[in-house]
Amino acid sequence: MPEPSQEHIGRRVRIARIAAGLSQGELAGLVGRSVHWIEDIEAGRLGLDRYSLICAIAETCQVDVVWLLGQPYRLSREAGSTAYSFIPALRAVLRRASLILSNHPGLAPTSETGDIERMRVRGTAVSRARQKASLADAASLLPALLEELNTALLTHDRGPERTAVLTLVVDVARNARQTLNQLGYPDLAWNAAEVAAGAATQLDDPIAKAAVAWDRCGAMLHQGSMPETEAIALAALRDLEPLTSGGDEAALALQGALTLRHVIACARAGRTEDAWEHARRALEIAGRLPAGFADLRFHTVFGRVNVQVHAAEVGVEIEEPGKGLSFVRDVNVADVPSRERLTHYKIDRARALQQMGKAADAVLTLREAAAGAPLYVYAHPMARALVEDLARRGVPSQAAALSGLVRKMSLVA
Repeated sequence: MPEPSQEHIGRRVRIARIAAGLSQGELAGLVGRSVHWIEDIEAGRLGLDRYSLICAIAETCQVDVVWLLGQPYRLSREAGSTAYSFIPALRAVLRRASLILSNHPGLAPTSETGDIERMRVRGTAVSRARQKASLADAASLLPALLEELNTALLTHDRGPERTAVLTLVVDVARNARQTLNQLGYPDLAWNAAEVAAGAATQLDDPIAKAAVAWDRCGAMLHQGSMPETEAIALAALRDLEPLTSGGDEAALALQGALTLRHVIACARAGRTEDAWEHARRALEIAGRLPAGFADLRFHTVFGRVNVQVHAAEVGVEIEEPGKGLSFVRDVNVADVPSRERLTHYKIDRARALQQMGKAADAVLTLREAAAGAPLYVYAHPMARALVEDLARRGVPSQAAALSGLVRKMSLVA
């Protein structure tokens, strides 16, 4: 078995604790753990495998969750370097989009105006790539398309063409947000969410605004900002209420998706009863939608299956893994029309199996997830934490599979 890297999260915990002027005993007391636990974390004998604990330490020590996680990770395998090579271009084009949407003077088009229908087709291709968890493909398509949309924003200043372009900007920027989060760039993902928000504000469409709120929640969750996530979700849910009471399908899907954002925020904040209560509410909303419904139009994939996907994560975060894996009855998660959602579920299922003492099954589940979406798994903080923990403990029956995961995640010292 390869030796895990010494650049483990425990070293950053120690740096953060010392910078905050806290002893190991003080930090342990503030996060509800023992001194021995903190010692083991800092020494790398234990891993931090739950967002709830990571966020609690980050908040207590007043450091950024992204820094504590060590994101973005240095991955050179499985299209990692290819995907990351597009980050500078994405940063530049999103910055320019923000300036254009704020009506900054003196900006000029950088290319000829593109055909709106052709841009719509390319936007669909980005969405499909992301839902397939093909992060490198999505990242490669985004910069040129966003820059073409920037030109269209400068060219079409009114009329139905302007509305069509703004709608596309919302959609493409939201896909950029999700891609950037998954690649480990939460700050840049927030910029993409704000570009989408700027376009949605100009559209003045309540459904578009709700979709952007869902993305803002996603960006906040990746940065460990639970109070902000909850505030955004609740405000958006209030704004949607007039539409959901009339049974509007898009509004119901976004209501359910925003409720699931609230569920995860509660779970990561350690509010067990609230998390399960809101999960039940999300399941009730899914019951108002057609059988087999999954929201692909607004990227949330909301439906009964996606409630189960989120319940699996809740179960891990609050240490009720069995309840999380069996929360929604009579669903087959493999039926979800999104490899990204299925991969996310497999990661959390593997984490749950580890909590339940089924280490070999956890390795097999994670290896299966990586086979379908390698970069997504290798860049996922909790998947990496799980592999590090399994490597420390050892899983003799799956030593080869585990060793392969360690190498491909670049966790080898």
